[in-house]
Amino acid sequence: MQLTVLGCRSGMPGAGQCSSSYLVESEKARLLLDCGPGAATALSTITHPDQLDAVVISHLHLDHCYDLLPLGKTLLAGYGQFAELFPTLPSLTRRVERAPVPLYVPAGGRERLTALAALFPVATIPLLDRAFEVAFDVREYAPGDVFEIGDTTVSLHELRHSVPNCGTRIDSGTGSFAYTGDTGVTADLVPFARDVDMLLAEATLELTDTTGHGHLSATDAAAVAAAAGVDQLVLTHFVTADRAWLAARKVDAERVFAGPVHLAAPAARFTTRSPEVLAPVVPGAELARSGRAGTELAGTELAPRG
Repeated sequence: MQLTVLGCRSGMPGAGQCSSSYLVESEKARLLLDCGPGAATALSTITHPDQLDAVVISHLHLDHCYDLLPLGKTLLAGYGQFAELFPTLPSLTRRVERAPVPLYVPAGGRERLTALAALFPVATIPLLDRAFEVAFDVREYAPGDVFEIGDTTVSLHELRHSVPNCGTRIDSGTGSFAYTGDTGVTADLVPFARDVDMLLAEATLELTDTTGHGHLSATDAAAVAAAAGVDQLVLTHFVTADRAWLAARKVDAERVFAGPVHLAAPAARFTTRSPEVLAPVVPGAELARSGRAGTELAGTELAPRG
């Protein structure tokens, strides 16, 4: 199982880095976990969103879900609108069957996302207003829900944040992985992450949260990893890109957790079965190999997802 970091910023994008978003791939599944501002752009350097098997949103804070609308409009953009006005781009007239991408959101997510799309109507192309009706198959989940995606089993675990937040655990024959979303210190973290090959944990703070809002420090995240018997820890959700500050947080974690500790960074890649950090993503390389480069607006027709 492989993790690619699209964005690792807490709150809004900064220093050229987008907000929280992560691509997790097994042998037969490709999942997007969270989709904060800038995620649609970052994903576009790797693959087209119609190659996703599912999107899972941990909670409905802006920095974790705002780019669902651009992502949805990207999925809708190729329905043959005005293709005849681009005679030198034949890819615009190629029609490929596409089914809606399953989108798992907390309760109330469907209404909120539909309201977001309604704020930006396109009167001349009304289809573009239906991202959460046509592009996505929106499915509201509850804590404790479990579902199958490809060769993976995905389970949602309630954690502690200022709004309902679920950690996402992914288990498959190619590894196990857990992502906290946003959470404060809670006893629920250890059973959630028990024995996973890799824990992707928010590490927003320098010191343990005393406000009740619900965030972890690097030391908190490392304590969870140690107690849960995690193999590797990846820290994320940073308030800064300052290298010295980030290096100090890594040292904080290494004082508590004996396993490998990694810092998330845009385009960084990790694998659950090895502590070695993979080479960063080369923007556009996978699109070029798949023949998708330059075809993002290709026309499509709706068909059931296999």
